[in-house]
Amino acid sequence: MPDYRHDLLFGVQLEPTAPQAQDVLALAALSESAGLDLISLADHPYRADWLDALTVLATIAARTSKVRMFFNLANLPLRPPAMPARAAATLDILSDGRFELGIGTGGRLLWDSIVAEGGPRRSAGESVEALQEAVQLMRALWVPGAPVHFDGKHYQLRGATAGPAPAHPINIWLGAYQPRMLRVVGALADGWVVSSPFLPPEGLAAACEIIDRAANEADRAPESIRRIYNVEGEFGHPSGFLQGPAELWIEQLTDLALAQGISAFMLWRADAAAIRRFAQEVAPAVREAVTKERAIIAQTATSAG
Repeated sequence: MPDYRHDLLFGVQLEPTAPQAQDVLALAALSESAGLDLISLADHPYRADWLDALTVLATIAARTSKVRMFFNLANLPLRPPAMPARAAATLDILSDGRFELGIGTGGRLLWDSIVAEGGPRRSAGESVEALQEAVQLMRALWVPGAPVHFDGKHYQLRGATAGPAPAHPINIWLGAYQPRMLRVVGALADGWVVSSPFLPPEGLAAACEIIDRAANEADRAPESIRRIYNVEGEFGHPSGFLQGPAELWIEQLTDLALAQGISAFMLWRADAAAIRRFAQEVAPAVREAVTKERAIIAQTATSAG
C-alpha cells in the first residue's frame, strides 16, 4: 500500500456516557489543550446510559476554539439524512469550519435496538443503498439554490430548501468493513473510518485495495480519500499492537502511516493520562518520523529521475 501523503491528524474517540457527562467535557477540553487535532463521539441514540452525541458535540464546539470534531459514526437509520446535514452545517458555521461528518449504516448487531427506537430494519444491501442515497442528499442540501428533489428507494425529498451552506467543504467519512461498503467509500466518500478491534492492522491492506480500485473505477484519485483509524491500546509492557511503551506506539503508528496509508489516528477508550501521553509523546514523534521518511523518499525519487 502507498503512503497517500496526507497531513497526519491525531485525536480521540470519546464515549458520552450520562453518568460521566462532565468527564466527557473535561476530556474534550484536555484533548484540545494537549494539542490534539480531532475529537469524535460515538453515536448510539438507543442507549439510555449515553447522552445524545449531537448535543454533546455542540457543547464541545462551544467550549473549544481549535480542535475539529466529528461523529464517529452517526447512526444513519436513526438520523435521516436531512437532519444530520443541516446539523453539521450549523455546527460548522458556529465552530468556524471545524466540523466533519462521519456516518455509519447502523451495525448489523444493533437492528433490534434501532427498530425499538422507531428506525427501519434493513438488510446489508439495503443499508448500503440507503447510505449511498444519504451521501448524495447531504451534499445537495449544503448547496443553497434550487429546491432539492430526490426520489430514492429509501429517502425522498420533494423540493426541500437547501442550506445553510457550511463554513467549509464538510468531509463525509464513512465507516466500512465489508467489500460492498468499501467500494462505496472509494466511489463517494472523502474518508474511511475503521476501528482496530474490528479490523486489525494486518487487514488494512486488503481493505484499502478495494477502496483504491473503486476510486479508480469512479475516476477519483485514491489519495483523495483519508484513512482514519480508531485505535485501542495501553501504555505498559510490550505485548502486541499498541500494548507497550510510547516508543512502541511511535514505531507502530509510523509504520501504519508510511506503509498502510493511515493518516488520522483516533485514540479510543482512553483516560486523561493516556490522552496526555498520546498527544505529547506519541503524536509529535510520529509526525517527525513520517516527515523525515517522506523527505528521504522524495529525495531518492528526485535523484533517480
